[in-house]
Amino acid sequence: MRFPKLFEEGYIGNMQLRNRTVMPAMGTNLASEIGGVTPAMIHYYRERAKGGVGLIITEINSVDTPQGHAVTNQLSIHNNSYIAGHNELVEAVKEHGAKIITQLHHAGRATTTENTLGLQPVAPSAVPDPTLNVVPRELTVFEIEEIIEKFVKAAVRAQHAGYDGIELHGAHGYLINQFMSAFSNKRTDLYGGDLSGRMRFPLEIIKGIKQETGGNFPIVFRYSADEFVEGGINLEEAKQIARMLQAAGVDALNISSGVYASMQTILEPMSYPEGWRVYLAENIKREVHIPVITVGVIRSPETAEAILKEGRADFIALGRTLIADPEWPLKAMEDRPEDIRKCITCNIWCVGERVLRDLHIRCTVNPAAGREHEYPYIPSTLSPRHFAVIGGGPAGMEAARVLSIAGHSVTLFEKEPELGGQVKLACMPPGKEKIRWSTDYLQTQIRKLGVDIRLNTEVNAGTLQGMDISAVILATGAAPLIPDIAGVHNKTVTTAWDVLAGRYQVGNKVVIIGGGSVGCETALFLKHRGVDVTVVEMEDELAVDTEPISRVALLEELRKSGVNTLTGFNVREIKPDGVIALDKKWKEHWIPCTHAVLSVGAISVNHLEQELKQRGMRVFVIGDAKKPRKLNMAISEAFLTAQRISRAETPIAAYHPFSVQQYQELQQEQYMQ
Repeated sequence: MRFPKLFEEGYIGNMQLRNRTVMPAMGTNLASEIGGVTPAMIHYYRERAKGGVGLIITEINSVDTPQGHAVTNQLSIHNNSYIAGHNELVEAVKEHGAKIITQLHHAGRATTTENTLGLQPVAPSAVPDPTLNVVPRELTVFEIEEIIEKFVKAAVRAQHAGYDGIELHGAHGYLINQFMSAFSNKRTDLYGGDLSGRMRFPLEIIKGIKQETGGNFPIVFRYSADEFVEGGINLEEAKQIARMLQAAGVDALNISSGVYASMQTILEPMSYPEGWRVYLAENIKREVHIPVITVGVIRSPETAEAILKEGRADFIALGRTLIADPEWPLKAMEDRPEDIRKCITCNIWCVGERVLRDLHIRCTVNPAAGREHEYPYIPSTLSPRHFAVIGGGPAGMEAARVLSIAGHSVTLFEKEPELGGQVKLACMPPGKEKIRWSTDYLQTQIRKLGVDIRLNTEVNAGTLQGMDISAVILATGAAPLIPDIAGVHNKTVTTAWDVLAGRYQVGNKVVIIGGGSVGCETALFLKHRGVDVTVVEMEDELAVDTEPISRVALLEELRKSGVNTLTGFNVREIKPDGVIALDKKWKEHWIPCTHAVLSVGAISVNHLEQELKQRGMRVFVIGDAKKPRKLNMAISEAFLTAQRISRAETPIAAYHPFSVQQYQELQQEQYMQ
């Protein structure tokens, strides 16, 4: 076995795990409106259990509904009515050989009145979270004791539901963390003051749970070993906390970092390197003899194996990695790392544009994430057809992948000498390298599936004549939008796309017209090459089209790199040696430059659709060819379109129990059990 440490059995308390992989708690919004387990949630977790993970830790599970909710559709175990639903979830996961524990949670001040249904949030002290600015009510000692009892009763319910243990959420600025940290706990009574006072709250919860569950019910404790805020928990204090938790009888420590005020250290943007947080777990591991779990942008089995082999941690939490590919453990065990669909750390659909907006979880690179109940597998056809896919970007390759898995013959045409589409440009700015993983995976899969790939091929309607094509999928992408600005066709004017592609060399002083994500990232690309860059944006803010956590990182990088930015300015004219821009008061400003770079959006490239339809062909338009959008929409639309085509072309007999997917599952059964 290539990764022997990763697939070594392990123990947390008396809980035996089949390997060293852990799915940590991650919000999904898949719970019902009142916090119950739903079929969608069961399918979501079942898929990860089938994929071979050793331990699943459920998303945050409220012990105090709705007072303690951090999100709208939060899972709950607030009273006995929730136990049956949790038992359904537990049984679904255990059926496939994984262990499952639930994460007990109370948001404290890290929430809003919308999440708590109008109730004022509570906290150790009446100090608002700096990112939310909602003033909480300070808890009385009696109320603290009540919440301790709620945690204890929730653990008893979890045990009754069949969970293998529980995890206490003492990280990321939620209630337990708020008591532990001087950043949020300003009390002077027995639950505040020095570290022993601040630790009283979690230690009393642990004591109560051990007493009420018989002492053999494993407790994992997750906490931030560095909050990365002034006055908060740092690594040295975290070491003391680790020793106190071990002495209290905790069975394992799950080491994370950050609070809401340092969100980038909780849900890292793309620029953070693999395994950057491991040093925290490594330091904690030296202080205790109980198992330590580490986390933080661990995407490849090689990285995970090295962490374990070097003794830096005992278990590997994979997080967003398992959203992107539920079968990551199985593929690693079978020595197929090239088949792993790596998380690119974009945070678009797992966080920023879905869960943080009260929507169900999705994934940019895994279109089935969050809707496993709708798309449990790709149906296999009994009557193969021949499809043409025009365009070898992510949308075209995803469509080709799905159609090929279904058993159809696919010919993919790409006018460029290599596949990848706009991703080839998107991965060029500093910190964006991981985005290439999305197309690396797709290229590997379509080549393995035997897709007929024709590069350097410009397609017209005549190209497809005589090929017996059942339908055409147009994924021809987009082109840069050229705005109607005087001087836009000067020789000193180019586009961000041409700059990133290396097709145009600019001088030493550049104005970028357009401050969206592409414009800002192109500015960093040039700045890192020694170019003096000014970004001019007509709106009041930069990069408003960027996922919130990534946007904070992007703006900070612009500031640190010394990129000049002008917001609220509209470029009126481009001259060979500069641009004229108007501010909001219509005052003219002269901005000298050697070159101007356009980054004001994109337009669809879709000149073939009508021509092909006039020749009687069935045509499906996907991705940017339909409407310029982000990578998540391109891949999702391709997946759903190819699924729809496959189901329409597939006789009902193809849905019998012995589908390809189910046959593969039977082959995996011995390992899963």
